[in-house]
Amino acid sequence: TDNIDIVVTELDALANIDFKTRTVNNNFKQLTMVRVGTSGGMQPHCPVGTYVVSEKSIGFDGLIHYYEGSKAVREEDFEDAFQKHVNWSPFHCLPYVVSSDDELVDRIGHDMIKGVTISATGFYGPQGRYVRLPLADPDLNSKIESFRFGEHSITNYEMESSAIAGLSKLMGHKAMTVCTIIANRVALESETDYTGSIEDLIKIVLERI
Repeated sequence: TDNIDIVVTELDALANIDFKTRTVNNNFKQLTMVRVGTSGGMQPHCPVGTYVVSEKSIGFDGLIHYYEGSKAVREEDFEDAFQKHVNWSPFHCLPYVVSSDDELVDRIGHDMIKGVTISATGFYGPQGRYVRLPLADPDLNSKIESFRFGEHSITNYEMESSAIAGLSKLMGHKAMTVCTIIANRVALESETDYTGSIEDLIKIVLERI
């Protein structure tokens, strides 16, 4: 998440800041950003090898709470329902929910699985993994898997989509994330050689962007 904060902010600056005068340009330039990556599936309908588009993202990092105007891009009813369902710990950052750009999602992901992606703050504990240190809430992943909000369910875990979607919405840019599933938590399946799948997904996105 920290790297996404840097990358999105600096891309926006390159497009919309006059570095000679250190002022904002008069004419706003809208950017289009698509993250292509890997992810872990959280539902039976997201098996290894499938492509999942992050229609919405839940940020566990708290990033956009640090920026003015975040209330306007967050989906508070969704946030409240999620926190109640999983019995969210007060020791964690408040999760935020943001949607990807609808037009981008339809154009690039029209034939892909669409779902809600969790952006975790780390790889092990924040995603329900552990080695020696026990988890504060061992049941968090099962509660996440069972969560429903209307027709929405949480399809996958990664670490970037919410920051990209949230910052882009705040800045007026178009953004989305699409991932190839390399492990499925429910089916206990994983794929160690996913280079080809990622390369194919990159080609698809570049053809449709």
